[in-house]
Amino acid sequence: MTDVNKKFDSKKDQVSGKAKEVEGKVTGDRAREAQGKTQSLMGKAKDKLADAEDTVKGAVDEAKEKLKQKSDDH
Repeated sequence: MTDVNKKFDSKKDQVSGKAKEVEGKVTGDRAREAQGKTQSLMGKAKDKLADAEDTVKGAVDEAKEKLKQKSDDH
């Protein structure tokens, strides 16, 4: 899954979860409200995970580039 797709998926979960949460509050359905909160939190977690993956990938790419430069220098 691409970075954009991961971000879209996480935002979709957050929005859908919030909608379910509001629906549960309006109708008095505590189970639906809890389901919405859970889905929204999962979306936020996915978003944080995607950010962490980007950070790690950037660090790995930077380390590879430095190693390549060192090997080219010798």
